[in-house]
Amino acid sequence: MIERLRIDRLGAQGDGIAETAQGPVYVPFALAGETVSAEIRGQRAQMVQVEEASPLRVQPVCAHFGQCGGCSIQHLAVEAYAAWKREKVVRALELSGVEAEVGELVTCPPATRRRVALSARKAVGTVLLGFNAAMSHDIVEIRDCAVAVPEIVAALGDLRELAGVLATGPKPIRLTVTATRTGLDIAADGVGRVDEGRRRGLVELCLGRRFARLSVDGEIIIERKKPVVMFGDVPVVIPPGGFLQATEQAEAVMAALVTEHLAGAKFVADLFAGSGTFALRLARQSRVHAAESEARALTALDEAARHAPGLKPVSVEKRDLFRRPLLPKELAAFDGLVFDPPRAGAEAQSEQIAKSEVRKVAAVSCNPGTLARDLAILAKGGYRIVRVVPVDQFLWSAHVEAVALLEKPRRRG
Repeated sequence: MIERLRIDRLGAQGDGIAETAQGPVYVPFALAGETVSAEIRGQRAQMVQVEEASPLRVQPVCAHFGQCGGCSIQHLAVEAYAAWKREKVVRALELSGVEAEVGELVTCPPATRRRVALSARKAVGTVLLGFNAAMSHDIVEIRDCAVAVPEIVAALGDLRELAGVLATGPKPIRLTVTATRTGLDIAADGVGRVDEGRRRGLVELCLGRRFARLSVDGEIIIERKKPVVMFGDVPVVIPPGGFLQATEQAEAVMAALVTEHLAGAKFVADLFAGSGTFALRLARQSRVHAAESEARALTALDEAARHAPGLKPVSVEKRDLFRRPLLPKELAAFDGLVFDPPRAGAEAQSEQIAKSEVRKVAAVSCNPGTLARDLAILAKGGYRIVRVVPVDQFLWSAHVEAVALLEKPRRRG
């Protein structure tokens, strides 16, 4: 059923929200103040036409926008977009009762996303390679991408050819592609068994296209060159499919905020340390203890630290901080701390930090909701939030990164 809707506001996921007698209806790609005709399907609607456009509506930069599910909000003017992203952080803090100064959004330019997760599958007479459509498992084939770095965009044809060898049936596979200093690192998942014939074909293709490394379901098929990224001035060989901040620009901004805040600390804990995004930079100014549950990431961090000249001592610990957070007695060794957990946040660890006397804490998160919850815990434990800085690492999506800087006053007496 097609109806005429007035869009009241922009939702947290980038959908326009129309209030109706039956409740809110979410309309993708609609903006606040617009009148649209849309086909309503329960609480969601598919827009048919914009009848009265918002003055804030702009022309999307990508031809795939509206079909590809990678970006949700290319059609909003820059200043309004930045305000919407910042407001997501402000609102999350307010809902958790957290009072904090939230800075302006730190922006990242287009064509800087160094890691993308592509879907691929065999189709009749072709191979589909691209991103899933919004709220769907359908693959939208892409020939360009406005957020990815040029090295990835230039390789889309070669990646499609690679997907043709890897995807043997209609079931989709996933290619996580990372642009490194030594070439593209490709981690394929959902492929299944690779026989010797296919293995040889994959090796020949990767050599011909000069990919740095290909791994399939965690097994390295070929490593022509070790994939190297730089954390500050320290080279790190990242593990296949391991976590990496999406853009170098956002990583540099967040790392600068963290290292400046923790300057002067003699011994720093880096919790959920990954492969050393923060630890290896902090080791230029402080002794560091890095805790991480992923063994391959921790090995990469340890190897990098051992071979980098001029670093202060870096110790590593394999530890599941969700199940076994560092306790106040252990935290007593540190005068600075940074934590950067997955989207679920660090509730258990925050409870222990709140009971500790660590002087300075930096919290990094890609989820404003769980960040706000963790900050509320820390504030209840006596920490003062110095400031919160939102960072637009995930351009034109509903996601936003944030760095919160906290201090605990010294006890008197």
